[in-house]
Amino acid sequence: MPPKFGTSGLRGLVVELTDQIVTDHVRAFLSVCDVGGTLYVGQDLRDSSPDLAAVVTRTALACGVNVVSCGALPTPALALAALGAGAGALMITGSHIPADRNGLKFYTRTGEITKADETAILGALGRTAPVGNGVQSEDAQATSRYRDRFIAAFGPQALRGATIGVYSHSAVGRDVMIDILRGTGAAVLELGRSDSFIPVDTEAVDAATRTRLRDWAAAHAVDAIVSTDGDSDRPLVTDATGTVVVGDVLGQITAALLGARVVVTPVSSNSGVDTGARFDEVLRTRIGSPFVIAAMEGRAGAQVVGYEANGGFLLGYDANGPAGVLPALMTRDSMLPILAALYAARSGDGIDLAARVAQEPSRFTAADRLENVPTERAQALVARLSGDSAEQDDLLGRLGLGASVALDQTDGLRLTAESGTIIHIRPSGNAPELRLYVEADDAARAFATLERGLDLLRGISCAAKPFARRRGGFSGAGHLSRGIRRR
Repeated sequence: MPPKFGTSGLRGLVVELTDQIVTDHVRAFLSVCDVGGTLYVGQDLRDSSPDLAAVVTRTALACGVNVVSCGALPTPALALAALGAGAGALMITGSHIPADRNGLKFYTRTGEITKADETAILGALGRTAPVGNGVQSEDAQATSRYRDRFIAAFGPQALRGATIGVYSHSAVGRDVMIDILRGTGAAVLELGRSDSFIPVDTEAVDAATRTRLRDWAAAHAVDAIVSTDGDSDRPLVTDATGTVVVGDVLGQITAALLGARVVVTPVSSNSGVDTGARFDEVLRTRIGSPFVIAAMEGRAGAQVVGYEANGGFLLGYDANGPAGVLPALMTRDSMLPILAALYAARSGDGIDLAARVAQEPSRFTAADRLENVPTERAQALVARLSGDSAEQDDLLGRLGLGASVALDQTDGLRLTAESGTIIHIRPSGNAPELRLYVEADDAARAFATLERGLDLLRGISCAAKPFARRRGGFSGAGHLSRGIRRR
């Protein structure tokens, strides 16, 4: 599959991200998007990222744009530095996808590119580029400013007495995460540092990683284990037992701690956020940070926050932290939900994150994905199911859920069954994957429905014709990754 460009940026196999393709996309971006004459450039820790950063830098300089090289740093740290300077930014990262892939994330001087920017960039591909002689410099303090922002807002005693395990793997933010945790009073135990890139999907943590986290928790006296994806804009958090607390629970806890009044979150996030009267308004969007940002901008002036099921949190106003003001940052961030959840779970001189999670509404979501499903096939499957109510009821019936009582096509196909269980099927927006989300009123039912649903989807995604009702059991093929969310 050739490199694909969208609001997540440009992504593809490293061997297909040729100098010409990268150069053409950077030129198009610079020709139609406002970067204020300056481009901040950062990268993750993939082996391929330095070479791609060099291509980006050469291209921008040749277009007459000044380049500020920031080296390896978290995506939100790069965005913070560029926004502070009134400049654009470009992050070289493939986020959570495997090491044989990489990508580019684009920021204008006002933040992440929008859908309108995406259209303009695609329209500018192949045009003659401006010619100039930009000047290159370095910003060695971008990561430090990112660190200091959190320490000032939470204070040096926020996590006093807590011991936090940090699963470092190959996350670009691993060192600054340790610095921030120590700067807010926690003792830190580093775990699993790797010199080779490890893809970590915080929305669908694979079974091997979950086992590793539980084993670490059993072997060490930690209050929690934390980590991020590759470019450190999505959090991974466990309680003291190594049980993963998934992203939208972190989002709910963080929004409540900050006193947010308006919450924006995609349709895939669990309905626990809608329960009670903690927030004045909850707005649902399509999946992806550009859609969340657009809705947040529509509530400018309000105490508005956004989060995704992967845990990335967006802060739309200057919020009051435990020790000081935390300035707005309208891009996906991992460190804020990590700190907020740990702080909200303080119990005496330690942290009881499981007890804090148990205070959230009791809804559970299991999430997983079928990998290597071509995007066109996944889209065709969802379109077919969306247009056939009989087939929808057949699918729900085979899952033992009863007939459909509500349908939502905001992003993919989300069906609510008469049993109260929800299934949500959608093609991934940035990888050849078909994702399945299941929400139920208990964890066992969510997992059981997920297993059956994946088996059914695995079969019909490969079928040439719509599936027919069959008798008997389900195929026994395993799946690659899963997540569970408690409300």
